Amino acid sequence: MVLLDIIKRELRRLTSRKIYVVMMLVVPLACSFFFLNLMHEGLPLKVPVGMVDLDHSSLSRQIGRSLDASPLVDINSDFESYHEAINGVKSGEIYGFFLIPSDFQQKTIAGEKPTLSFFSNMTIFVPGSLSFKGFKTIAVTTAGGIVKTTLVSAGADENLAGSLIQPLVIRTHPLNNPWTNYSIYLCQSFIPCLLALIILLVTVFSICQEHKTGTSVEWLEEARGHMGIALLGKLLPQTVIFTSVGIAIQAVMFGFLGFPLNNHPVHMVLAMLLLVTATQGFAVFITEMLPNFRIALSIVSLTGILCFSVAGFSFPVEKMYGGIAIFSYIVPIRYYFLIYIDQALNGIPIYYSRFYYVALLLFTLLPLIGLRRLRRQCEHPVYIP
Repeated sequence: MVLLDIIKRELRRLTSRKIYVVMMLVVPLACSFFFLNLMHEGLPLKVPVGMVDLDHSSLSRQIGRSLDASPLVDINSDFESYHEAINGVKSGEIYGFFLIPSDFQQKTIAGEKPTLSFFSNMTIFVPGSLSFKGFKTIAVTTAGGIVKTTLVSAGADENLAGSLIQPLVIRTHPLNNPWTNYSIYLCQSFIPCLLALIILLVTVFSICQEHKTGTSVEWLEEARGHMGIALLGKLLPQTVIFTSVGIAIQAVMFGFLGFPLNNHPVHMVLAMLLLVTATQGFAVFITEMLPNFRIALSIVSLTGILCFSVAGFSFPVEKMYGGIAIFSYIVPIRYYFLIYIDQALNGIPIYYSRFYYVALLLFTLLPLIGLRRLRRQCEHPVYIP
């Protein structure tokens, strides 16, 4: 009954302030919709590029048609000179351009070495890389076609010429994400990380708000002096809400959008539940050690933001500096990400991910270290602005 009274009290507090509804429901769902809609194509295609054809020959036009047929680039601008094209790159109109010199076909027929040039704007990495890849593919294909034509003209067998140009057949097999879909990787890392950041902020805010308003004494008295019961009653409604939001997001990604899930869905549901409780445990521990409202919120905000870059989503932990790499393993979101890779993408037995689940469970139990300290803070609340 004591726990139930605490839960009812917390539900009244959650529904009495709009900030809780906004932070716990509106923000995570809205941000999830934003990311999923932003990445709905999976892989950016048809990057806008330009073409500078100074030769105006049948061969240069054929190269232009091949380039425009590439799934990676889209020739939406034809320029008369290099300077016009480079100005288009500087203005952001295009992300690169392909340049064919004026004597290209003439040198090709004469057996000389014609030059093809392409320029990619690597300031913006993804479109720059895609344009570079598209340009390089066409350049290599064109070079191979010219060599083959020259060999055949010299009397070589067409099949032999083809074998000399490409002696090996290369077959690529991207495992677990054969579509090379960016959304499958990025959305499953950024969205849970954003949810973890919100959990950190809401947990710290809800506890420190008790100290700020002086209601922590009443909170503890209602739990009959049991700090563990008081904390459990406060966090349980938040746990249910955040877990429900997280599972709903998972259902959209795995069910509606068809993200790969090569294992039983319960494995990822359990991981989401443990992520929520582990993040709450981490936030409570920070509050126990740093009861100051502003400092605690600042610490968890900084930690949550850093998780986007140091938890191994965008840069491999193995290649980080030692001190930074260690930090990635003291935040709960890192272990959820590893579970996602093992269970959803690789589909390996849950036994091999047991340490990651245990790590999240340990984060959940982290508040036990400073429970007495938190009780003293609740008995003698001091708010330092």
